[in-house]
Amino acid sequence: MRFILGLTSGLVFGLGLVISGMSNPAKVLNFLDVFGTWDPSLALVMGGASFTTFVGYRLIWRRDRPLLMPRFEIPTRADIDAPLLTGAAIFGIGWGIGGFCPGPAWTALPLAAPGTLAFLPAMVAGMLAGLWVALRLKDRSQNAA
Repeated sequence: MRFILGLTSGLVFGLGLVISGMSNPAKVLNFLDVFGTWDPSLALVMGGASFTTFVGYRLIWRRDRPLLMPRFEIPTRADIDAPLLTGAAIFGIGWGIGGFCPGPAWTALPLAAPGTLAFLPAMVAGMLAGLWVALRLKDRSQNAA
């Protein structure tokens, strides 16, 4: 049951990305181009998502526990450190250059647009490189201790 709900949630999310235009890099880049061909329509998408999330969380927090889990799993870290800022900067630069976030990039894959077919392997390679660097840094810090 949990798998089916997860799959359904993912499909609804992906469908929402396609319908909203978030899987169209030209639309995203036009949204980011405030001083050029600015397209403010994605602000409505983000506003709608923020509103839905706000209402959804207010409803969910009334429950004692999630529907299919024994308890809510809330992140405990609240610090802002160099890895977080570095990752956010790399993500933002990649989004601005490519016009894709990872989720919308995957939803655009069936369209087989050349930009998507170039972006996705580069994104996966970047994720693997980041994992490799993180593991190397972890090994180095453990060996130094």
